[in-house]
Amino acid sequence: MKRQRGAAPEPGCLRAWAAESEALSGRWRAARSAGPRGAEAAARQQRGAFGELLLRMRGLPAALPTLPLELTVLYNSLLFVLGTSDHVIEGEAEGIRQGLLRVLEACGSSGQDLSTEELWQKVLQEVTDETLRAPLHRLGALQAAWWLAASRLRSVAGLFQLLSSAEDLGRVPCSVGENELLALLKAWKVPAEVASMSLVQSAEDLKETLCTAAAFLQGLQEMEAGNLPAALSLLQEAAGGLCSKRVLAQIYTCLGCCARQMGKPQTALQHLKRALQVDFQCLPALYHVAAVYQELGETDVELQALGLLYEALEKKPPSAASSSPYFLIRTELLVHTPIHTSLLRHRQPSEVKYLLAQRCLQEGRVADAVEHYLDFLAVLQEGLQQQVPLDGGSALPRIPEAFLEAASALQQDGRHRDAITVCEEVISRTNDLIPRMLQVEEGLEQPESPSPGTGLAGGLLSRKKESLHCLTWRAAAYLHQGWAWVKLGENKEAVTQFSRCLSELLRFPLCGPGAEPTGNLLAEVEVLQKIRLLSLIGRGTQFLELGKHKEALLDFHYGLQVLPGDPTAASYLVQALWKLNRKQEAAAQWQKHLARPTGEDGQQEGQGRPFPLYLVSCVQQAAFPQRESLAGSIQDYMGTTSPHPCS
Repeated sequence: MKRQRGAAPEPGCLRAWAAESEALSGRWRAARSAGPRGAEAAARQQRGAFGELLLRMRGLPAALPTLPLELTVLYNSLLFVLGTSDHVIEGEAEGIRQGLLRVLEACGSSGQDLSTEELWQKVLQEVTDETLRAPLHRLGALQAAWWLAASRLRSVAGLFQLLSSAEDLGRVPCSVGENELLALLKAWKVPAEVASMSLVQSAEDLKETLCTAAAFLQGLQEMEAGNLPAALSLLQEAAGGLCSKRVLAQIYTCLGCCARQMGKPQTALQHLKRALQVDFQCLPALYHVAAVYQELGETDVELQALGLLYEALEKKPPSAASSSPYFLIRTELLVHTPIHTSLLRHRQPSEVKYLLAQRCLQEGRVADAVEHYLDFLAVLQEGLQQQVPLDGGSALPRIPEAFLEAASALQQDGRHRDAITVCEEVISRTNDLIPRMLQVEEGLEQPESPSPGTGLAGGLLSRKKESLHCLTWRAAAYLHQGWAWVKLGENKEAVTQFSRCLSELLRFPLCGPGAEPTGNLLAEVEVLQKIRLLSLIGRGTQFLELGKHKEALLDFHYGLQVLPGDPTAASYLVQALWKLNRKQEAAAQWQKHLARPTGEDGQQEGQGRPFPLYLVSCVQQAAFPQRESLAGSIQDYMGTTSPHPCS
């Protein structure tokens, strides 16, 4: 290629630039040795200083004698740009493109119309000046960092294929099972550094960082794709690379999550504990430890882990100062994927407090559950919105559900009046959020793959679901109040609350016998059906207590219409018939109830999808308590009324 006609800068000017570059690099080395905090402040200062030096150098036409120094200053300048940013901004890599264009300009060529990938190909294939080899390779590694941060793995692989081909004239061999990108990165021979070209971060360190980031990033991508053995191998590769203790703890956390998904809980625990040993402030690892112990059924250890996590979050410790050397290009700047964000998400104290409450309630540790729920509700009542995350990754339920779960815990702890008060909060806050009548039209069923014309239907369906949720919470609150009054021995007040629950549910006419709710509202409708059944059973039992057997019989009949074949409603129906001295009908219903196979119609208790946690205590309270006694009476009656075989 022809060199550009034009004089190079004066030797004195070049020496002055080189001296200034060396001085700036020296200040950085001194600041870096003082520790990470001093290095961070110095990096911000040096970013501007190197940027100003680069502008002065680019004020003159490109010339081959100055390009090695100019590309080195560009390399140092961009290192500080990356090192002082919270994340990589792709547009900031434009300086690399300008540097490549100046190389072509000095050689009498151009490449303005080329893409960045094409520009690199042209430069590496056509520029043969040996003095530019090392600066271009370093700049190529820096370009790879930007592309890696943007998950442009093919571009990175193509660039390092070019860098290797420029030396070896051939494709880098990749053994069977070896990751191609990692093979290319490892095969790249870092050019020897010239003593006169002072670098703020060596190309060798940059190579090691790129290898670690590439393994980490690809491991996460394989994990997201469900290729767990490949993910495990890549994450193990990353764990052996160059990175800070903070990032190493994150890698071990991801290894633990990968092993957990592979069905290896003990291996998962080993990785997660290793993460905490490396960095005790890696709190996502502690969260995942609790999840593994939950899967293992080790409830005591699980709750202990959640308790430690809550205490650590409440203390809000300062960020741990890494004892690793401070590098401008760091792995954490280059690895960003949705699964990385999800697995390493930092929980809010309110989330962990709720998880403690929920798990205690699920495990029957009612007193502890009450304590945790009341603490959690206090956070909500105080309006500490910053402690209540609203993103989709949060472990928190909708707020009314948390109130209802708290009411359930209070009831199980014998604090029935407190439960009534908590439910009143739900009722008052949902009073104006439900339309007078709710209907679900067939046309509102949202298709699996919505087209541009389905936006209106989707919006209507969303609003319909939200109204159904509010109706469900309000009805469930009345249901809980009804059962609380039952426990307090106030039968008439209990009947009133059960009736209010049923009145609320009249806003949404449920399907009749034999009809099945379908589509996107199936789950919501099933919960409403269960609430209606529990309320009918509750009111019926109180009618029995009050001696109103006919009214009770009607409620149990209605209950069987809501959920045909429900064993609890059927048992109460038989009891009501028996108390009305309609023993033959009672026996017939009992035989019909016993003859029905469990799960035949999909409506038997314990079948189908699980119901919300806040309904579990109501289901338990509605359970038929006298099954054996009633069965004995029915069998005695049937034995005395059956005809003798010889008659």
